[in-house]
Amino acid sequence: MEELKHPPEGVEVFPDVWPYFSLMDNAMAGRLEGSAPILKAFPHNKDNGEFLIKPKKKKLAAMVKSSIVAAPTEIEFPLNGIEDGEVVAEQEGPQDIDCILQEVEDERRTTCSEQQVAEREKEVMERERLVLQRERAVLDREIAVLDRDRAVLERERAALDREKAVMERERAMVERDRDALRRDRLALEREKATLVSLSEEKEGSEEEVTEESSSNSNSSNVKESGDMDRKQRLIHLFEKLIENF
Repeated sequence: MEELKHPPEGVEVFPDVWPYFSLMDNAMAGRLEGSAPILKAFPHNKDNGEFLIKPKKKKLAAMVKSSIVAAPTEIEFPLNGIEDGEVVAEQEGPQDIDCILQEVEDERRTTCSEQQVAEREKEVMERERLVLQRERAVLDREIAVLDRDRAVLERERAALDREKAVMERERAMVERDRDALRRDRLALEREKATLVSLSEEKEGSEEEVTEESSSNSNSSNVKESGDMDRKQRLIHLFEKLIENF
């Protein structure tokens, strides 16, 4: 560009024999309008992301030396002979593609965020499931402990029932022994009363016995001693029964 703006001495920027002068002159005059091919945007492809590259303008500024035109002139023409209107019309396609790409990116971000939320919810559910499993294991252990305690209580209850039955049997035996002692006591009391009556009768008959002969005295003494021995034995037995009762 510096060489075009400030060419060295003896060098012309736009010589008269320039082969593309007539083409440039026709483009500047507008005679080439509609003759250039129109570029169309490719359809959007999500797989490879193809899109149309925006066309760019090529500016060329030069100083035209002539005796008639004294001021420098800036010349602007589109690349490959495409007019400005055509370039503006073709730029709308890439803008639509950018919008579609932006929408796809937004959808991808939304999908990613939804996946992240789903992953977090899955992690929360997994943690809750582990907590429930631990609580269930604790409950199972407590149930097992309660079952063991219940079995121990059942065994203790059975032992108490057996001891109660033994005590009932012992109580029945004590009642029977008490009844037997009561009957023995009544029998002893009757015997005692009989002995008392016999002793009174004997005392009354002793006075009559003193008048009998000496031959009968020996036999009476033997009989009396036997009665006394029997009386003493009965009294001794009665005292023992009373002490035991």
